[in-house]
Amino acid sequence: MTELAILLPMVAFLALAIGFAIVLRRAGSIVARTREIESFRSSVRELAARIDQSLDGAVGRVDAVRRQQLGAETMASTIEAAANAVARYTDEARALHGPPAAEAIRDELVAELERADRALRMVDHGATIMAQAIRRGRKLEAQTSIKRGYLNLVHAREAIIRHAARAADLQATFAPAPAEPPATLHEPRP
Repeated sequence: MTELAILLPMVAFLALAIGFAIVLRRAGSIVARTREIESFRSSVRELAARIDQSLDGAVGRVDAVRRQQLGAETMASTIEAAANAVARYTDEARALHGPPAAEAIRDELVAELERADRALRMVDHGATIMAQAIRRGRKLEAQTSIKRGYLNLVHAREAIIRHAARAADLQATFAPAPAEPPATLHEPRP
């Protein structure tokens, strides 16, 4: 009887300790996932703010050239600075890590930054032609190239802002991921 009196509290203590360890482990994983999501959100928010600031200046200058308020020859330094910034931002966006739901947002950010880079190259092409234009046909090509590049820059910038908003709305999912896909049921053979 005395052995049972000693054994029962020890078993109860062991059961409570195991339950407490399970709860702590689960809480730790929830905290880790929440921290990962919040880190991704803040990284995307900061990156999107810097991208918006850089592209805002470039968009304004391109618009001025498009409206013929500035000469096309003044665009070279603006395009070079914006293209370098976009390349840095693209590398930074590729390095973003987060939960599986964040991978799509990261990939879309990279795609929009690549779109912005192509738009800048298109504007550069048009500005180069416009600065050297003698014939009317080439001037029309230059204007078209600048306008298309401008519109693509504007759309890429807007899309980046949308993706940053999606990242801000990203919620933590606390259900554990299944270890293996469920087995498929086979129909009985006749």
